[in-house]
Amino acid sequence: MTDLWELENEIYAEGYKLLCGVDEAGRGPLAGPVYAAAVILPQGMEIEGLNDSKKLSEKQRDALYDLITESATAWSVAFADVAEIESCNILGATMLAMNRAIGGLSPAPELALIDGNRNKGIVLDSRCIVKGDARCADIAAASVLAKVSRDRYMLKMAEKYPEYAFEKHKGYGTKLHYEALRKYGPCEIHRPSFLRKMH
Repeated sequence: MTDLWELENEIYAEGYKLLCGVDEAGRGPLAGPVYAAAVILPQGMEIEGLNDSKKLSEKQRDALYDLITESATAWSVAFADVAEIESCNILGATMLAMNRAIGGLSPAPELALIDGNRNKGIVLDSRCIVKGDARCADIAAASVLAKVSRDRYMLKMAEKYPEYAFEKHKGYGTKLHYEALRKYGPCEIHRPSFLRKMH
C-alpha cells in the first residue's frame, strides 16, 4: 500500500497551507454531464479503504462518500452539462467543471493537485499528478465524490429515460447502450459529438 500522504506532505513542506485534490468522472461516456470534485482533507488524515475509485465497488464508494463529506475540511462537486461539452469540447468542459468545483471550496486552497497530465485552463495555481487518484489522498477522495455524484445523477436519468438502462452502464458506450441507441435514437442527455463515431 502506497502512502497516500507522501506526495502531499512533500508539497506542504514547501510552505503551502492548504492543498486540494481535484478529479473528474464521466469524460468518456456517450451521455450525461462530466463531473468534477475538489476536496481538502485535514493533513495526514487516514480514511480506511480510500483508493482510486475505479478499484472500489459501488457500495464501498457510497460508504466512502459519506466519510469524506463528513470529515473533509472542505469539499465541492460541480459539473459541466451536455451543451457545455458540445460547445467547448470534453477537455474544455472538464476544466470548466474542475474550476467550478475548486471555486466552491471554502476555505480556498492555495494549490490544486489535478489528477492526470493536463491542467491548462485551471484558474488556481495547480500541478498535475499522473495517476493521482492512486497516489494522493486528496485526489483519491475527489475521485470518489465525482464518481458517486455522477452515478447518482445517471440513476435519476435512468428513471426519466428507462429505455436506455443508464442504471447499468451510467452512459458509457456498452453493447447494451449502443443497442438502445439504435432502437430509440439519442435523448436530450446524449452527447451528439460522441455519437458521430457510432457505427
